[in-house]
Amino acid sequence: MQCAIYKGNKKTDHYLYVENEDDFSRVPPALLDMLGHLELVISLELSAKRQLAQADVNNVMRQLAEQGYYFQMPPKTGEDLLNQGSIN
Repeated sequence: MQCAIYKGNKKTDHYLYVENEDDFSRVPPALLDMLGHLELVISLELSAKRQLAQADVNNVMRQLAEQGYYFQMPPKTGEDLLNQGSIN
């Protein structure tokens, strides 16, 4: 499965994956507005054997097929969890 990954200028460490470069037709307008101007980071071929740094490739491929995009947010840090009261 082909995939293009973009980053926006409004949210650090947030990435938008779409099946085809520059095709945002299935991405909700509110998400596009939240990200701001999008810049292509990389285009790549996804497969079950490929590992991604911060996302499960099978989940990414499933969401691309079902909804036309995958939105990756930065992982929660220990400080984030403390601020949310998840760690005592």
